[in-house]
Amino acid sequence: MITKYYKKKNLSFHSSFLFAFIFLLFSCAHNKPVIDEKPQQLVTQQNNEVTMIAVGDNLIHIELINNAKTGNDEFNFLPYYKNVRPLIETADIAFINQETLIAGSEFVYSGYPAFNGPAALGDAIAGLGFDVVNHATNHSMDKGEKAVYKVIEYWDKRPEILMLGLNRSADDRNEKTITTKNIIEKNNIRFGFLSYTYGLNGISLPKDKPWLVSLIDTEVMAREIDALRPLCDILIVSMHWGNEYEHKPSKRQLELAEFLSAHNVDLVIGHHPHVVQPIKTFNRGDGKTTLVFFSLGNFISAQVQNYTLLGGMMRVRFIKDSAGVYIDNAEFLPLVTHYDRGYKNFSVYTLDNYSEEKSKTHGSRSEKNDVSTAYFNRTITEVFGGNLSINAKE
Repeated sequence: MITKYYKKKNLSFHSSFLFAFIFLLFSCAHNKPVIDEKPQQLVTQQNNEVTMIAVGDNLIHIELINNAKTGNDEFNFLPYYKNVRPLIETADIAFINQETLIAGSEFVYSGYPAFNGPAALGDAIAGLGFDVVNHATNHSMDKGEKAVYKVIEYWDKRPEILMLGLNRSADDRNEKTITTKNIIEKNNIRFGFLSYTYGLNGISLPKDKPWLVSLIDTEVMAREIDALRPLCDILIVSMHWGNEYEHKPSKRQLELAEFLSAHNVDLVIGHHPHVVQPIKTFNRGDGKTTLVFFSLGNFISAQVQNYTLLGGMMRVRFIKDSAGVYIDNAEFLPLVTHYDRGYKNFSVYTLDNYSEEKSKTHGSRSEKNDVSTAYFNRTITEVFGGNLSINAKE
């Protein structure tokens, strides 16, 4: 059966954000990205429009777990995201890449290199309004097979949220049955979701369970994508790929993007490098385009390097009309992770709301680690170049 999305989230995006960020207009009807320097509201105004946001790596280091603790095995992660919560809540569909496990205390809470956090982190993800959660990452097997099942069990208790990337049985990876659980319908538009990761940090999947985590395998992917494509209006693929800390897509990323385009994927949400990477469109054989966000960077983390503190939020509007269903507007909103000295007071800010005064208190700030707003804006300009119109802060 098709998962239907009933939660009503049709509030308008806050106009204050719309005059300070980067806007890119993609017209699928013309098959070319068109840069529009005039701010445009991405508001669901009628029944055949859907707004979607996506964020990158929710990378929960032990410092974030410790700071969220409120009692004996009790945690509250929501304050970390209070500044961007309105952007999540006002989207019709919200996607997050949950980089690390939420297998609970049975597997010990830990940070790098083998991550695991409390189930309360999942509660926060749900409370923020996320509807699609990806768990296919290089850290999926950090605590072994039993921990993977523990995560699956957690999301089984929240059927209103679509979890991607972890599979309870071979049937979950069977192209004949995968379509029954990977569709969200909103405002008369059907969205199909798939997810894949490049690897598992050298850990092998159980020989009798090669389907446990969805790995990048183009033969398997082709079967799954081709099976889901006819059943949805918009096909979205989450890709955990690329080289860490590199702002340019790797050769392999570009090859995979071409592969996904050849199979008529509409939107690719990329993550894993822990830094932002550009947006690009690829022409498809059916006359449409595939829109690729190569990397949204970190959503939040306790990483130190300045380039890892700059992430982004994808915002896209889909429209269904007489011309079909297509991506109307797309934008990249820069985000900054802030924390004070001693890894205290973590919080995510939109770049336009992150002040220079605040940056001077950043816990990672040093003579060699520039975390000024000027640095973040300069990096956005260098990474995205002429593909985006930047409304720089005055």
